[in-house]
Amino acid sequence: MTNTTPPPSTAPTPPSDIAVRTSPVAGIALAAFLGIGLVSCGWLLASGKLTLLPGKAVSNDEVLEGEITHRIAKELAKAPLPEQAARLERAGTWLVLGDSGPRVRQGCEQWLFISDEFKLDRHAQANAQAKQQAVIALQQALEKRGVTLLVSVVPDKSRIAASQLCDLPRPASLEPRIRNWAEGLQAAGVPVLDLTAGLQPLGSDAFLRLDTHWSEAGAKAAAQAIAAKVAALGIEATPTRAFDEGQQAAAPRPGDLVRLAGLDWLPTSLQPPQEWVQATTFSEQTPGGDDLDDLFGDDNLPNVALIGTSFSRNSNFAGFLQQALSAPIGNFGKDGGEFSGAAKAYFDSAAFKQTPPKLLIWEIPERDLQTPYAGDVGL
Repeated sequence: MTNTTPPPSTAPTPPSDIAVRTSPVAGIALAAFLGIGLVSCGWLLASGKLTLLPGKAVSNDEVLEGEITHRIAKELAKAPLPEQAARLERAGTWLVLGDSGPRVRQGCEQWLFISDEFKLDRHAQANAQAKQQAVIALQQALEKRGVTLLVSVVPDKSRIAASQLCDLPRPASLEPRIRNWAEGLQAAGVPVLDLTAGLQPLGSDAFLRLDTHWSEAGAKAAAQAIAAKVAALGIEATPTRAFDEGQQAAAPRPGDLVRLAGLDWLPTSLQPPQEWVQATTFSEQTPGGDDLDDLFGDDNLPNVALIGTSFSRNSNFAGFLQQALSAPIGNFGKDGGEFSGAAKAYFDSAAFKQTPPKLLIWEIPERDLQTPYAGDVGL
């Protein structure tokens, strides 16, 4: 018997009546959305508030690895319409799916980690070596000026609070990152302190749950480890001072990871559960018997300076370090300074040029050891 069943039609299915009626509305809405976005981006470009290309020469690597297009996308996202749309998208994915976005990773319940700690750079080894050489050159230059450099490396939160990662994997290739980098400096004669040993006994208590930074317990342990290293170097911090310690009432501490996840604008009831912190306060005791010339003269200026990142400016680290050293310090840490931002700013400042310290403590986060190096520490 001959099969008379016609072959299936390949003709497209005609749109439904509803689709036909609503398509003009959808087209107009899309055109309006794109038009508003174009106008807002054009306004920002014309006003100088938006810069699509870097102010320096662009390398082939930056083009081939997509860094330029990534920069353009980030700049365009600052326009009002994309910014508001991104906020709504972040809120929706968090509330519906519990997704914390690309910059923040979720570990165990209520624990957040910055995604930078888990990134693998294709030029990691070369970047780390470049930064090693920069530190070695800086140490040699400072030594000629009578300044001792002590490098202190802050281990990743995901390394110390590993018990709170749960199903969040940390690449095994990152395990020797601090050790290898510190050993390279030690071989060149640079005093360096890996703070892992000082923080490890605290475990997850060394870091804040919703923040990239250490807790006060972690900051205090790090300060004590640095003070012990300073004593081992045979350096005495001056002028000798005592510090009174107090405690503030417990209060909610906004976590920077909540901000990076784009959730800080939501009502607190819709954000990750808040973290409460009882902050420590420090007040320097006024020495008795000193006249005004001694008290405010150059001889009473701190001979220890601290440069670094926001770790140096969080959880009272500088206060704990002063207490551990029994001396005031000059804190020149810089939020967002990454590897060398604070160093460049400090060496360009009048504080360094006019009154250089005897000891310079440089705090560097582990996650910055293998990132690309801009090639300038400012000295």
